[in-house]
Amino acid sequence: MLVDAVEVRRSPRARRWRLEVPWGEPVRLTVPRRMSSAEIERVLARKRAWIEEQRRRQVPRLGLEGMAVSQSEARIGVRELVSMLAEEEVEPLGVAYQRIRVGDQRTLWGSCSRSGTLSFNWRLVLAPLEVLDYVVVHELCHLRVPNHSYGFWSLVELRRPRWRELRAWLCEHGPELLAFRASE
Repeated sequence: MLVDAVEVRRSPRARRWRLEVPWGEPVRLTVPRRMSSAEIERVLARKRAWIEEQRRRQVPRLGLEGMAVSQSEARIGVRELVSMLAEEEVEPLGVAYQRIRVGDQRTLWGSCSRSGTLSFNWRLVLAPLEVLDYVVVHELCHLRVPNHSYGFWSLVELRRPRWRELRAWLCEHGPELLAFRASE
C-alpha cells in the first residue's frame, strides 16, 4: 500500500515499525501486520519532519533525479566522464591504462588491476563531479604506486590537494549511493 509517496509494508515478522528513507526511492515504512491504518498515519505524521530532513540531506548528484536514473544510462555516463577525466591526468602522472570498466560493485568505488584496467562503480555518476574526479585520480595513482603507502598518498595529494575532503564525502554519503537501485 502506498500512502503519500510512502510504501507501507505489512510484515508478519515485524514486532515494531521501521522507517527507511532510501535515496532515489519512496520512503518505506515496515509495520506489524496488525497495525491499524490510523496508527500508521500517526507514525507518518509524527515523523514527517524527520523524513523531510533525511531527504534534504540526500543532495542531488550531477542533477540526476533518483527515480529517473537507469543503470545503462548511468554506466554510459560514468564511462564517458571517467575517460575524459583520466585523459586529463595520464600525461601529468606519466601513466597509461589499458581500458576502463564500469561495474556494479557492492563495496568498491574503483580499482586498478596490474594489467592496467581501471574499474569504477556506476553509482559514481550520482556523486558530485569532483568526487568522481578524485576516485579517477586515486586509481590512476595506483598505476605508479600499487599500494596505499605514504608515497601513494603524497602523489594523490600532489594531484588533488582536497582529497581528504572528497574521500570524507564518499565515507559519509557512500552508503546512500551503494543502496541506490536504478531502473533498467
